[in-house]
Amino acid sequence: MKIFQGKVVSKKMVNTAAVVVERLLIHPKYKKRFKRSKTYQVHDMLGSVEGQMVKFVACKPISKLKKWKIVEILGVAKADKGLEKKVKKEIKKK
Repeated sequence: MKIFQGKVVSKKMVNTAAVVVERLLIHPKYKKRFKRSKTYQVHDMLGSVEGQMVKFVACKPISKLKKWKIVEILGVAKADKGLEKKVKKEIKKK
């Protein structure tokens, strides 16, 4: 089973979150490291908020683009400690 970890970047759809997964690659010849990112449409029944780190897995297709579901909310992204207050306010609203 494929398990990914990423950051929620959009929560504008009902029961759907756009999650970005970044991975680090090394160039075969020059040995330089660079990032590649991909956005996944993920089924969200746990109520995540933009800026949170989530863990998601493959599941049966829910719609044309949604073939993933969120399993666990890990917390606020490390680089976005400034968003921590904003995320806490969003969670309290729900």
